[in-house]
Amino acid sequence: MAKMMGPRFKQSRRLGLNVCGHPKANKRMGKGLARNDKKLTEYGLQLLEKQRLRAYYGVMEKQFRTYVEKALRQKERITGDALVMMLETRLDNLVYRMGFASSIRQARQMVVHGHMLVNGKKVDIPSYAVQVGDEITLREKSQKVEMFKENFESTFLGVVPYIEKKEGLKATLTRMPERDEVPIEIQDSLVVEFYSRLI
Repeated sequence: MAKMMGPRFKQSRRLGLNVCGHPKANKRMGKGLARNDKKLTEYGLQLLEKQRLRAYYGVMEKQFRTYVEKALRQKERITGDALVMMLETRLDNLVYRMGFASSIRQARQMVVHGHMLVNGKKVDIPSYAVQVGDEITLREKSQKVEMFKENFESTFLGVVPYIEKKEGLKATLTRMPERDEVPIEIQDSLVVEFYSRLI
């Protein structure tokens, strides 16, 4: 399975945005290091926003393009909002948002290694689309791992309004997220513009 690797802090400095969510990622972010410190063309701005959004969720290009195509087909939502909503409700991302993991990479690894249950059943696919009302739990055997318990109990992430944490290392997606509630700094309209010329 392909996945985004490479130094996370370096990637954040290059993109000019803390895409890995680590509190120390901005420490060495100086003037002139990021791409947006230089004058960019319209295409360059669209490309940068696309790369930032991909980096936030750790999604490879082929899979990301599939999400864009699905978002373009949705009629009831703005394309950019639909794209962010699909990415936000991926299982690996929700494991991260719920505080089970300290980063999206750790969340993906937890899912792949079978530590997470959705409605009591093991799901080891990071891109699994979580539905409203689904309960995500840490597997009983994995609850003995101190790191996972500490992450869940003392996570530095603020819990978003569409997630409800419960006792016993459980959390539920209570409703679909609204675009302004998703804690990412992205102009999704630029991402849609980037792909509209390709698709």
